[in-house]
Amino acid sequence: MPLHIPKNIRTGQYIKCIEIESLWRGVRHIRWNLLPGVNVLSGINGVGKSTILRKTIRRLTQGREELERNYSTLGVQLTFEPEEADCVRFDVIRGTDRPLVSADVVSRVTEARLHTELDWQLYQLQRRYLDYQVNQSNRIVQLFTAADPDAQQKAAAIAREKAHFQDVIDQLFEATGKKMDRSSNEIFFVHLGERITPYVLSSGEKQMLIILLTVLVQDRQPTVLLMDEPEISLHIEWQQRLLELILDLNPYAQIIVTTHSPALIMSGWADRVTDVEDIIVNDN
Repeated sequence: MPLHIPKNIRTGQYIKCIEIESLWRGVRHIRWNLLPGVNVLSGINGVGKSTILRKTIRRLTQGREELERNYSTLGVQLTFEPEEADCVRFDVIRGTDRPLVSADVVSRVTEARLHTELDWQLYQLQRRYLDYQVNQSNRIVQLFTAADPDAQQKAAAIAREKAHFQDVIDQLFEATGKKMDRSSNEIFFVHLGERITPYVLSSGEKQMLIILLTVLVQDRQPTVLLMDEPEISLHIEWQQRLLELILDLNPYAQIIVTTHSPALIMSGWADRVTDVEDIIVNDN
């Protein structure tokens, strides 16, 4: 879920530093200095990549619920930009496509047939996608209501954001003949003349759609996107393009990602890779 921020709370642009005390049972103090764009965490299995990400997400989630600065129980300290900020907007991408534990219960309260965790993420994103479109429409109305002399040009630019997202998805899915149904305000596809839901897509298609739709509905706001091994289920060509596509849809996103995939950093991101061993301050 996106972060709902009260008016008196100062929102940062991105995370400057993650510090974690006692990563594993009293050992390994971590200090990771981050950049505003892409940040890739690498390392062998079991070194702590996912643990670092999980603890950071818990700290951000606790911050959303309590909006206080005392997080000593988690042992996680985040420094934002600017440093006086209280929180940041953030989204979390989880790549596993496990069966839903409560699929029967979910089916009884929704019209959609949801079987996996990716299905559930897509279902939740549908609402955010609708809200995004309402916000876009409101912005366009405000332009013309305010008699902005550049209203027509600015309105066209706003409308192009959604159309560009649809173009990107159509291009990615071109090999299988699927196209987004542009007559619908919800996410549907047209395949072989039939209208289909996103829940029948392959795991890789669902994963890519979830990532890019999450970024679109951030509405080009500074947002931290945390992803744990997003390459799972993605074709190697999609892995190579993933970071570029994210920043294309939202240039103001900060990406914090763990990965084992060389393909993910192949397209010019090698200088943004940090090995876990390089951010250990001490190892008692």
